[in-house]
Amino acid sequence: MATVTHLIKLSVGTDSVETLAAWQASAPARGADGLPRHVTRMWPRREAEVLAGGSIYWVIKGLIQCRQRVLAMERVTGGDGTERCALVLDPQLVRTAGTQKRPFQGWRYLSPEDAPRDLPEGREAEDSLPPELAGALAEIGVL
Repeated sequence: MATVTHLIKLSVGTDSVETLAAWQASAPARGADGLPRHVTRMWPRREAEVLAGGSIYWVIKGLIQCRQRVLAMERVTGGDGTERCALVLDPQLVRTAGTQKRPFQGWRYLSPEDAPRDLPEGREAEDSLPPELAGALAEIGVL
């Protein structure tokens, strides 16, 4: 059985978990099966580890705020003819404890021990803290 690993990615242009959910609910973000996809230029070499139960953790406004299970990877051809990887995602966004993350390009691997914990059920409905406040609290270890 493969070891599980996760991916982490900046959600560029996203202001909140809600705006990420709204984008993923739109037709351009979904495949014919209705599942959201995120197309990336590089194919993960550790595909089996990601597909063994891994998630993509989304960094929004400098904080890891949620994750989604990666269900599959599909080859797609971009408009420029370049082959790319479409990450097929579970539509459920699971909120996580806000964890600061500096900007980076592309996606990175994230080990399970470094992944932020999921928020307990029911907490995802609470109003989220403004990103600046959540970041400051995470920096001093309160969140």
